[in-house]
Amino acid sequence: MSTNSINWVAIDNDPRFQRLHKKKVAFLTLLMVVSTVYYFLLPIGAAYFQDLFKMKVFGVVNFGILFALSQFVVAWGIAGYYTAKAKEYDAMAQELIDDAHKIGAK
Repeated sequence: MSTNSINWVAIDNDPRFQRLHKKKVAFLTLLMVVSTVYYFLLPIGAAYFQDLFKMKVFGVVNFGILFALSQFVVAWGIAGYYTAKAKEYDAMAQELIDDAHKIGAK
């Protein structure tokens, strides 16, 4: 497949590409906002809600430690969710790849 014969402007203007791009940007923006907010809840909570973060849950384990460890769970959850959702975007992209030589052809 030669890239010289592909009309990139036509692909960029294709409604399927526009839909793919719009959906993916919206999804990634949402994931970024959720992960950033959750990340910053730890230092904000530790600074302004010290009584809550010092509260013992069991033994020497307090809420702050559990919340810090939950950051790993949330990060892996977000990565897993993205991986599952990316299959939808991959299918949309594959459709465009399959038609790349036909889009905008004269």
